[in-house]
Amino acid sequence: MSTIYVFPGQGSQKKGMGAGLFERFPELVRAADAELGYSLRELCTTDPQNVVGQTQYTQPALYAVNALTYLARKADDGRVPDYVAGHSLGEYNALLAAEVFDFPTGLRLVRRRSQLMAEVRGGAMAAIVGLAGDLIAQLLENFAFDRVECANFNSPTQTVISGPAGEVADVSTLLKEAGAVVYPLKVSGAFHSRMMEPVRREFRLFLDGFTFAAPRIPVIANVSGRPYEAHSLKDTLAGQITQPVRWTETVRYLSRLPDPTFVEVGPGAVLSGLIRQIQKAPI
Repeated sequence: MSTIYVFPGQGSQKKGMGAGLFERFPELVRAADAELGYSLRELCTTDPQNVVGQTQYTQPALYAVNALTYLARKADDGRVPDYVAGHSLGEYNALLAAEVFDFPTGLRLVRRRSQLMAEVRGGAMAAIVGLAGDLIAQLLENFAFDRVECANFNSPTQTVISGPAGEVADVSTLLKEAGAVVYPLKVSGAFHSRMMEPVRREFRLFLDGFTFAAPRIPVIANVSGRPYEAHSLKDTLAGQITQPVRWTETVRYLSRLPDPTFVEVGPGAVLSGLIRQIQKAPI
């Protein structure tokens, strides 16, 4: 059996997440509070300021809850997965599980990533359900929407588009006419698109201040749907900010392993649902 842990990304956050975990890892929680400058436990469990949905708060909070969930599971059963993957932000938890960096380092990276991403305004994202990703890409090309991109290939029939807000709205109208169901996403910018290029450059420079270990277990990268390579780890991690999340490719790659068993580690079950869709769809 091949045990595969998958970690959710932005969108899986919810008030109350992490309840029962913070007490188990008081030292890590204190370190997180010191790094963030606010109470992680309060943000996740009660969110009194109603900010957990804002990118600069969402990403550190979700990274921490994913990490504590993983550490609790590991402490309880002593098992280490054979492979790991994460959806967008969740990839940092996959790298943590593979011992590329420790919890405080990952939190520092995620905090800076979230700050930079939150600064880019004017963008929007929308989930498109009912049309294949390659058809959406073809429609974008045919109608010359060259600033709107496919940002997440979540399943064969669910794709997220990203780009300038006005153009995403226009494309959404077009795709509805083509038979799709469109769900605008509550995000602050056009993530995983060329609009994030200034963020990618600045974050790549930020990564130069860190030393990472080679993954101790394979980590499947969003940008390629294939394992990370140690020599290009920083470029791959920075490139994730502007390149699409190839979740369908990731799951199909992992599904070819002997007797693959996927375990979602973190709040919710969004990835589990996508994995079922991918595995049921014809290739």
